Amino acid sequence: MKRSISRVKALFMLYQYDLCDKDVNLDSFENLLEESSDDEVDISYDKKFAEKIYNGVINNISNIDKIIAINLDNYPLDRLSYVDRNILRIGTYELLYTDTPKAIIINEIIELSKEYSEIKDFLSSKFNNSVIDKIAKFIEERKLNGTRN
Repeated sequence: MKRSISRVKALFMLYQYDLCDKDVNLDSFENLLEESSDDEVDISYDKKFAEKIYNGVINNISNIDKIIAINLDNYPLDRLSYVDRNILRIGTYELLYTDTPKAIIINEIIELSKEYSEIKDFLSSKFNNSVIDKIAKFIEERKLNGTRN
């Protein structure tokens, strides 16, 4: 099963949560990718992983947003698009609370950004790559100093 697709599902759910300011259910997104993909694309995913990401971000959102804000360098968190904000939330959550290797997380964030956040003449993937790289270094430094969050 592809965890990349699970991250996409979690992104859709977090986008909905952020936009409507209310909890959402993965089942409401169950057919979303199936309806928009061609028959030759494998869209299997790990539902439990998607739910883990979604619930993990929601349950730790204040800490995650604080870490993102610290690493934005004079750019307010609320000025990020809903998509970019939630892509960074997913990456930050995974860096903090999962054992997924840092390189995989950063690559996944870049790919999500390229697929769902690219706007003509504004390369969100480069911006998100820079921010998630700073966040990874920030978290690593804090772990070395004995601070979890």
